[in-house]
Amino acid sequence: MVVLAGTITFSHAQSSTWQPERPVEMVVPAGPGGAIDGATRQIQRILQNNRIVHVPVVVVNKAGGGQTIAMNYLDQHVGDGHYLLNSTMSVMTNHILGRSKVNYTNYTPLAILYSEYMTLVVRSDSPLKTGRDIQEKLKGDPKSLSIAVGIAVGGTNHLTVALVMKAMGIDVKKLKTVVFQTTSDTTAAIMGGHVDLASMSAGNALRGVQEGALRMIGITSDQREAGSLAAIPTLKEQGFDVVFTNTRFTLGPRGMSPAQTAYWDVTLARLVQDSEWKSYLQKGHFVSDYLESKQSPQRLAKIYDQLKGALVDAGLAKE
Repeated sequence: MVVLAGTITFSHAQSSTWQPERPVEMVVPAGPGGAIDGATRQIQRILQNNRIVHVPVVVVNKAGGGQTIAMNYLDQHVGDGHYLLNSTMSVMTNHILGRSKVNYTNYTPLAILYSEYMTLVVRSDSPLKTGRDIQEKLKGDPKSLSIAVGIAVGGTNHLTVALVMKAMGIDVKKLKTVVFQTTSDTTAAIMGGHVDLASMSAGNALRGVQEGALRMIGITSDQREAGSLAAIPTLKEQGFDVVFTNTRFTLGPRGMSPAQTAYWDVTLARLVQDSEWKSYLQKGHFVSDYLESKQSPQRLAKIYDQLKGALVDAGLAKE
């Protein structure tokens, strides 16, 4: 506790040398109304209403190009701590896939903010009951099940399937996968018997379960979750060594000063301790796994390696 108190005091001292002097822009790499946009607007409200930040905070949507438009916008403000990007893992997957030349390492990692676990789901009356059922079916014929992989090849849902199937000893390249544009389209396809299996975030899957449409086979957490997810077995406890989160993190422009970074360390640390933020994460079945600027690069590097391995296994990227 003594070390922690000293660290916080030091951070406050550092941050006092820089304060935002004009409106802060929180950049969203997607259009209004999506999950990352909703989270960013929640952050905006908390920072403003609780006067954690004493200048206006505005949300700026920069959708398109697999996050490259948002990254290009950040590139226009090198060394300026008034601009933050609430990023998704697509910045990593696009770099791995060769769609973008920039990676998170081209910017200033400020924090890991939160994440969500992923699940495998089937129709509520599916004969597939466990991970072992899926493994046995696919071992005989990798194309015997049609698997929905979400909104894009190489996206989070596809990565989840790749990681789980590798753990099951299935050749990911031989799977029969189908891409749908929205979660509701995926759910409709499962209910209609057009696909046998899908990957979804825990929150989306739970809504399908509560509506009686879906059943969760397993979750990608290290241990069982609490509350409404407590009855869902982890894939790990079923014998498949998979722990995976869809992680959101905050980046600043490259060239930020230590004083600017220290300011955001203190500010975001206050955000994640706010009761309204904690309630938001709980309601959305998100995981609070905040890491500040000095710790987040190591976690981001591990995530990058995990994503690259999954994309290589899926035949989408080279070693």
